[in-house]
Amino acid sequence: MSNAPVVAAVDGSDHSLRALEWARTAALRHRTGLVVAHVLPDTAQLYAARRSSLADPSQPEEYADPVGERVRGILAEAPELPEQVRYDALEGSVPEALRVSGEDALMLVMGSRGRGGFAALMLGSNSRALASSAACPVVVVPHAARSAPAEASEPAEPSAGAAGSAGSADSAASAGRVVLGLHAAETADDVLAFAFTEAAARGTTVQVVSAYAIPPAPTLVMDSPFQVIPPEGLADDGDAVPAEREMLRSQTERLVPFRARWPQVRVEQAAVPGDPAERLVTASRSAALVVVGRHHPRRSVGHLMIGSVAHAVLHHAHGPVAVVPTLSDDS
Repeated sequence: MSNAPVVAAVDGSDHSLRALEWARTAALRHRTGLVVAHVLPDTAQLYAARRSSLADPSQPEEYADPVGERVRGILAEAPELPEQVRYDALEGSVPEALRVSGEDALMLVMGSRGRGGFAALMLGSNSRALASSAACPVVVVPHAARSAPAEASEPAEPSAGAAGSAGSADSAASAGRVVLGLHAAETADDVLAFAFTEAAARGTTVQVVSAYAIPPAPTLVMDSPFQVIPPEGLADDGDAVPAEREMLRSQTERLVPFRARWPQVRVEQAAVPGDPAERLVTASRSAALVVVGRHHPRRSVGHLMIGSVAHAVLHHAHGPVAVVPTLSDDS
């Protein structure tokens, strides 16, 4: 059981209420508390400041909070609640208030867009700001139009011979799994630990996905949707190319301490050619959660810049995405 609560950011929009439900079940899985955080609109904040400065007892002590009333009604009808549930009405700017609320949280859960977002936007400004700067992992739950049921597409087939791999090419390789985007040399330990912790809480598999560049073909094939791997790129003892074998080896080495710490978590490894963000977005169609690191640890300034893979997955994923910062100095 974790003492750190799950924080759900709500603003009354359908997007945020989907995030609230996700956060409620996450708090139950992790056997921890739930904090529902709502940053009051400017009108409510101005009213509170005006009443305080004028000390007018004839005015109501509190400004009406319809979001709080709606949240309480929704939670009252929930089939099960965490032992501790708290509603916080916050003041200040939305990103800063939620950053403070999430400082000691297990995770901060929010919708991909808020009430004020344009319908065409795939990711709202507040979600983007928090995913880029919060001190805790941020889970962004997409709105209903972006969510996709498990499809008969192969998001990332586990490579044959990978340790812990089922070795089967079923039609929904990522269904119900926690999908971890891993760069063996760069992804922080905190990102892997979050993925394994989440998989353990769900009683599901971690599917580790790493992507490698395909070597250029010796000849240019015009108008072909496929890239050709030259014969010298194939392995001598199987169908895997050297880049795939090396990536699986690096994965296996990196996963050793996490397999030892979470022996109950089944692991599938996949080394796939192409763009890593595209592979993770495809896997998100049927995954329970996609986990990515926030940034490249040696390229970002002050840990506040979000990496290109995390940025792309946040904008295009069909399911929940957890963006995990480096939480410890030794990661």
